[in-house]
Amino acid sequence: MVKQVLKAGGNITPLIIPSEHTSGTGLMNPSVMVKDGKIIVIVRHVNYTFYHSEKKLFQHPYGPLTYIHPENDIHLRTWNWYCTIKKDLKINQSFKIDTSKFDTYEPLWDFVGLEDARIFEWDNRTYLSGVRRDTTTNGQGRMELCEIKVYNSGVKEISRKRIEPPNDPDSYCEKNWMPIIDMPFHYIKWGNPTEVVKIDPETCTSKTVSLSKYTELPRDLRGGTQVLPFRDGYFAITHEVGLFNSEEGRKDAVYHHRFIVWDKDFNIIKYTPEFHFLDADVEFSIGMAEYKDDYLISFGFQDNAAFLLRVPKTFIESFIDGQ
Repeated sequence: MVKQVLKAGGNITPLIIPSEHTSGTGLMNPSVMVKDGKIIVIVRHVNYTFYHSEKKLFQHPYGPLTYIHPENDIHLRTWNWYCTIKKDLKINQSFKIDTSKFDTYEPLWDFVGLEDARIFEWDNRTYLSGVRRDTTTNGQGRMELCEIKVYNSGVKEISRKRIEPPNDPDSYCEKNWMPIIDMPFHYIKWGNPTEVVKIDPETCTSKTVSLSKYTELPRDLRGGTQVLPFRDGYFAITHEVGLFNSEEGRKDAVYHHRFIVWDKDFNIIKYTPEFHFLDADVEFSIGMAEYKDDYLISFGFQDNAAFLLRVPKTFIESFIDGQ
């Protein structure tokens, strides 16, 4: 995909936070938003190094997909950085989001922090929404809606709501719900059939408000970017995970992406072929925003790199219409 975008006049920029702030560990899975004409990105920083054996040539003894964490800390920790972006798409300023108001407990699970946070605005308030798995002893994941406030000296989390799913209170891991940016407190919870849920941030509950018919696709459609208005409906980038075991029975995976287009009632009316950004097995996109004559797409590469891709609108329209 990136090669095609570059040929069409787009460009790609790595999102780099200085290593003295990150100890050199992974920057990944960024999300992008445009506010008052200015580009804002959330970059996820983790305390581990992710290793994946591309082409399966050099596999780790623990398998082709391995998390290498610090010797003195078995937790896989996440912190989120709020970044302002210059016109050349490079980071201008970066602030580690202050979550101290709510991080007052000892984590109960190995995965710590708000993972894969999408950034967006609802009712003129700026939110992050991702999955948290550190509040229970079995790692039960729930989507959280977290409001942030930007000050001259930094960025603080000022509210945190843990949202229960609409139908199954015993669901193990809810994640990757996609916020619909022009419908406050609505998400696409599941891609196919498309399930739209509305949350109540006061009661931390949710309910299903629409469910489309199933569309024949090779894998489950999982959540990806924010859901943006597109023509007379909506569109987003979703992902599909192909899970399998290596020759030694170890976990492995390949991620695939595609554009999905819905009508105004959230019926799937078009989808593109699957694609990869940089032809790696493990890539993940959780951000897309309209910016002048382009769309900005943010994506992570193997949990070790974060990129911002500027894509001409004409390219995306022709890519969708060509299918």
